[in-house]
Amino acid sequence: MPEFDDRALYEKLILDGFQAGLSWITILRKRDNFRRAFDGFEPAKIARYSPKRVEKLMLDAGIVRNRLKIEGTVHSARAWLAVMEEGPGFSKLLWDYVDGKPRINRPRGIGQVPAETELSRRISKDLAGRGFKFCGPTIVYAFMQAVGMVNDHLVTCHRHPDFRKR
Repeated sequence: MPEFDDRALYEKLILDGFQAGLSWITILRKRDNFRRAFDGFEPAKIARYSPKRVEKLMLDAGIVRNRLKIEGTVHSARAWLAVMEEGPGFSKLLWDYVDGKPRINRPRGIGQVPAETELSRRISKDLAGRGFKFCGPTIVYAFMQAVGMVNDHLVTCHRHPDFRKR
């Protein structure tokens, strides 16, 4: 199901950034700990984190204790707030790249599913230019898949729209 909620999209982008270099199941198992540690992923709270708060997070064994990713979360919260203040909002910023509806790809094999695309490179560049961290093209493409901006399910998968038309 596509995600359009501004704050939920921020949370997912952050978690995708933390996942870089790790297995997704590691992040899923720690998701509740991340939500606790990062104040429910409320960007207004995270944007005010002090260096002391970052040090406290570095001691939290319930999350991934990577200083650059933790500090990147704070920077990204500030960038998110700027996007929300300037308009049109985080969701609209992202979804406008796909004209507000999911792109349906039709891969027949896993080898046809890319790790990144020209579109994920454009979105990555835009986000980085706005101050977001850990939003490279591969992370952005995984994010796009996870929030429903792109459907890369194989055509033989029950989650692919063409499969349901049979």
